[in-house]
Amino acid sequence: MKKIITSTTTIIMGILFVFPLIAAADEAEVENDKEEWVFSGFFSQQLNQVSFSNWAQGGENSIASTSVINLTANMKRERFTWENRLNMAFGILKTEDTPLRKNEDRLHLISKTGRELSPRFSTSVLLDFRSQFYKGYNYPNDSVVVSRFMSPGVLTTSVGMEYKPWEFLSVFLSPASGKFTFVLDQDLSDKGAFGVDKGSNVRAEFGALLSLMFDKEVFEDISVESRLTLFNNLIDEDSSNRKNTDLDWETSINMKINRYITASFFVHMIYDHNTPIPVLDDDGLETGDFKKKLQVKQMLGLGLSYRF
Repeated sequence: MKKIITSTTTIIMGILFVFPLIAAADEAEVENDKEEWVFSGFFSQQLNQVSFSNWAQGGENSIASTSVINLTANMKRERFTWENRLNMAFGILKTEDTPLRKNEDRLHLISKTGRELSPRFSTSVLLDFRSQFYKGYNYPNDSVVVSRFMSPGVLTTSVGMEYKPWEFLSVFLSPASGKFTFVLDQDLSDKGAFGVDKGSNVRAEFGALLSLMFDKEVFEDISVESRLTLFNNLIDEDSSNRKNTDLDWETSINMKINRYITASFFVHMIYDHNTPIPVLDDDGLETGDFKKKLQVKQMLGLGLSYRF
């Protein structure tokens, strides 16, 4: 099994790096051809503050801050395209009786190269990396670290076909996709966190991947960006698990109020058969049992924004 994973990884990584070079070399033969790079970015700073003084109905002072940065760099050269997207977010929360806490932490890099076969179809190589910046806890327990940078870190490399019926919708299908889950924190690795074998720092999977991307201004000053990724591990040692499908779905809605103020809504859903979730009691403490559950995170905010 290790030889299969190693060979598959070598092939995928080889194609990942060689494919753009072949396409670029071929396009270099076209006379008067020029690269056209398009750069864009979005920054948002949301701040929420609540304060009470002699308030008969009671309450707790609190302050929360969330920063969001989205950057894109896309290049098109005749039939060759290269699209890059980096999404980052970090948020903190402080209440009167609790220490400073993290309430948002996201690092997501997507890079895709493609060669057009027709106006709607292209062969593509996709790289998708996800992690977070800082250590996390399952509050109210703030003494046991449950995540940190590269724990987990998820790298997916895929070779497949892309169908783009409209500019705002992309459907990518890969029959050859490698998914690598890294847990570099040894304490978490020893617990078998995020599906790795106990003591191991990486879990390698190979299978099929389907990715749908929707990015459109649906109404004036209201834009929706949604990405759904489905992955099926075809080489799981437990054959009964090969029918399970991992789900990762992110959707963000941005509503422009004026040039510098934006309201936003973000929801992220994850289902990973290899990542059981601890069961908590009524006091929020772990019972020692685990269940496979849908993970859901949502954010609603209003703040200053700048698009460039």
